Amino acid sequence: MKEVTTGNHAVSYGAMLSRAQVIAAYPITPQTQIVELLSNFCATGKLKAKFLKVESEHSVMAASIGASLAGARAFTATSGQGLALMHEMIHWAANGRLPIVMADVNRSMAPGWSIWTDQNDSLSQRDTGWIQLYCESSQEVTDSIIQGFKIAEKVYLPVMVILDAFVLSHTSEVIDLPDIKLVDKYLPPFKARDMMDLKNPRAFGGLVTPDFNFELKYKIQEAMNQTIPVAKWADREFKRILGRSYGIIEAYKCEKADTILVTSGTITSTSRYVINQLHAQGKKNVGILKIRMFRPFPAKDVVAVLSKAKKVAVIDRNIGYGVGGIFCQEIKAAFGNEKKHPEFFNFITGIGGRDVTPKDIQGIIDYTETHKKPKEEIVWVGLRR
Repeated sequence: MKEVTTGNHAVSYGAMLSRAQVIAAYPITPQTQIVELLSNFCATGKLKAKFLKVESEHSVMAASIGASLAGARAFTATSGQGLALMHEMIHWAANGRLPIVMADVNRSMAPGWSIWTDQNDSLSQRDTGWIQLYCESSQEVTDSIIQGFKIAEKVYLPVMVILDAFVLSHTSEVIDLPDIKLVDKYLPPFKARDMMDLKNPRAFGGLVTPDFNFELKYKIQEAMNQTIPVAKWADREFKRILGRSYGIIEAYKCEKADTILVTSGTITSTSRYVINQLHAQGKKNVGILKIRMFRPFPAKDVVAVLSKAKKVAVIDRNIGYGVGGIFCQEIKAAFGNEKKHPEFFNFITGIGGRDVTPKDIQGIIDYTETHKKPKEEIVWVGLRR
């Protein structure tokens, strides 16, 4: 069924189609519409789930943890400061090996107080043990929620599905809502391997001495190592049953490219527009590498694509203060053991919701192609000096 919907409601439909059983909700702009529509689905019986209204985002994740421990398929959503407030419980969810799925609508961290987009809220949680998927379109959002549960319930790690505030969350576009029977075939009911059971009492989250804690953390890393092949398998299954595929990365028009832009989120769509125009003009030496999965970082896949280029322009809608763009640093680290690597250009743009236009993307391409090396460690795009 075709539906004109916003990115936020695309999240809601994804959770509904996944037959989430518990929705823990606390509204925060710009994700409020997600839980609003889910509350309507629960009230009307369109989704048979428990809708829990709690007093804070910290409680949202605590409730999601409890629901998952009880064997339920748990879903929630947040943004910015709400995600930061969850931080303690974010660790509990990952270290507890709970397959929770959460949407994060990227919102710039305050102060200055902001409701607009950049990626620092989600990237500040990158080392907590959550799988992270960054979405370009509303269709990808819906499908990533469904895939997220498939991945989470296979490797027993939580999944964060991430979309840009307003640029995607509040923009309407046509999406294809898959037949629920096909989704059921792809994502059968959740059967927890370990859960609270009054007939078989167990302790969860208790004190663990150094004799055992080390090994528990090792097992999380091992689960992350399994996640990349599992995510590829989940994506192939999604294509087989539902007809669409995204991959964990996407190389776009990179076959003849000696300059490759690295993008994520909606900046990818703007970059596609520019690249398509250039190719139509016969300039086919520029391509795009879209990174969809950021945790675990698909280093081998990224290196395989970028090692063929002479120059790589990484467009970061984030900043690791004192280091630079976070995606750029990850990519440089991925090339750490390689004898040869392209010249890296780190562009930072779009912070705090600043528009990133086709003119900006063209400027990034022009700068990269006319400089042998970047003049500075960070090239700021759209900065008012």
